[in-house]
Amino acid sequence: MFSRIKIQIAAAASSLMILIAIGTVVYKFIEDWTWTQSFYFSVVTLTTVGYGDLHPTSDASRLFTSFYILIGVAIALAAITVIGTSYLKRRESRILSRRVEKNESNKP
Repeated sequence: MFSRIKIQIAAAASSLMILIAIGTVVYKFIEDWTWTQSFYFSVVTLTTVGYGDLHPTSDASRLFTSFYILIGVAIALAAITVIGTSYLKRRESRILSRRVEKNESNKP
């Protein structure tokens, strides 16, 4: 069971990294931004923060951004959900095991 969870976490983290990498490369070449600006805009877009300091200026970039948001936010949300759920399950398991140990130690 733990190996399945580790695989899910790895897949979720990989999905996020791939999404950010795709966005970074596309924005670097379409918008001619620096690598840092492109990475920053990809992260800000996927997290739906949208500071507004950078924005798409060409039609190609706007079109890419539209699909990037629709697809990327959904995938990012699913990935974060998998990672968060895994963390919460692990935490719950630890809490329950402590309760069981405590109850067993209080028995006469």
